[in-house]
Amino acid sequence: MVASDILLYFFLLISADLTYKNVAQAPEYCGKKNGYALDDKNCFWHTEFTSKRYILYDVNPPEGFNLRRDVYLRTSIFVRNLSEKSKKRYQWHLVLPPWGNLYHWRSTDIGPQKQIPWSTFFDLESLKKYVPVIEMHEFIKEYSQNSKTLAIDRVYILQNDEKMFETGNFDDKNQLVNCTPDALRKYQASSSGNYGAKFWGYSNVTANEVKCLVYHGTMSGLEENLYPDIYSSVMFDHMEIPLHDSYGTKEYWAARRSMRYNSALYEIANDFSQKYLKSNDSRDKTELPMDWTKEKSKRNALGGPYLCVHLRRRDFLIGRAGSVPTIKNAASQLSIKMEELNLQSIFIATDAENNEYNELKSLLNMYAVTRYTPSDSVKKLYKDGGVAIIDQIICSKARYFIGTHESTFTFRIQEDREIMGFPSKMTFNELCGIEKCKSRSSWKILW
Repeated sequence: MVASDILLYFFLLISADLTYKNVAQAPEYCGKKNGYALDDKNCFWHTEFTSKRYILYDVNPPEGFNLRRDVYLRTSIFVRNLSEKSKKRYQWHLVLPPWGNLYHWRSTDIGPQKQIPWSTFFDLESLKKYVPVIEMHEFIKEYSQNSKTLAIDRVYILQNDEKMFETGNFDDKNQLVNCTPDALRKYQASSSGNYGAKFWGYSNVTANEVKCLVYHGTMSGLEENLYPDIYSSVMFDHMEIPLHDSYGTKEYWAARRSMRYNSALYEIANDFSQKYLKSNDSRDKTELPMDWTKEKSKRNALGGPYLCVHLRRRDFLIGRAGSVPTIKNAASQLSIKMEELNLQSIFIATDAENNEYNELKSLLNMYAVTRYTPSDSVKKLYKDGGVAIIDQIICSKARYFIGTHESTFTFRIQEDREIMGFPSKMTFNELCGIEKCKSRSSWKILW
């Protein structure tokens, strides 16, 4: 590097108000394009002079839609806290991983369900009122600067500490380890030194570095792995591993309240409820302000004149058989509750096969039993994820809700009902399983 280049480098460094991190503290990194280095042995800089920083993440493929929503909550709080701590030195952005190919998305008549943007399901402007978020396709366009490929600066593959149950040592852990071939099976090193993984199906996205990190602790502990003076984009794979820093707190509920759905999904759900369940937001006291930051604490939501039950089947019949009732037993429990509430309509949200649904409906033939069946156009536009959200919206506005024990689908409905202000006794109810009835948990909203 000639003297003029060195002077230019230090001028840009000072003007950007960015701090050099000592080489001994920083991760090893060297010689990438757009980078600055004193020489080939002491490389310490790789970002353009901008304050924008990006956090990307991915989740274990088998994890379902509603658990992934919980991972988003943890990550959004993490990124918001980064922004507040940096005092505007860095502009932290959360890159939203596109949705696709989830276990419960089984429709085969609507084409491939992959690379689905968050805007299909959620109101992005509402999310942005809590934390700066950006869709993956927008990030690719912005970060690549019209280049054919994009390289994420560093990827961490998070791993559980498999020995902690053997040793009984559950202390926090944040330790770089050598990556095993199994850990790297989806990351292939190229001849150029980058790692290709077809991130979310994008063949033009690569990574400059991939590291394996044994991690046990809350989200906030990930901060020490960021090195924002060096890296402008960092991705964490298996982001389901870090735990909540603030589950159930006001901060958690602020992030959760920001997760408003796509307005079209509300319209579809409301039209169905009004037509088949005689439900109306104004009459049922389930209206919310357009802006979630304007919401206030209340407990006067009445709900539509129907009971909603979330009856989980399929994988729960195997993994959680003890908490799942038979169809006959579920019908018996629902009949007792309907008589107690003096209601005539039941809405069923379920992944049950048609024969099971028809059996349940025949056992409850003294009531008006219905479920939501999407039109072909709704399925094509909003996919299986959108149809599931429509079910959740309808359930969230019922007079009374009964869920399935330990189901994240049920959890999200209960949260929506807490935000709308239902009395807790009308929300935190679960079907009893074929064994003894499980204890019911409730987590009330904090304002």
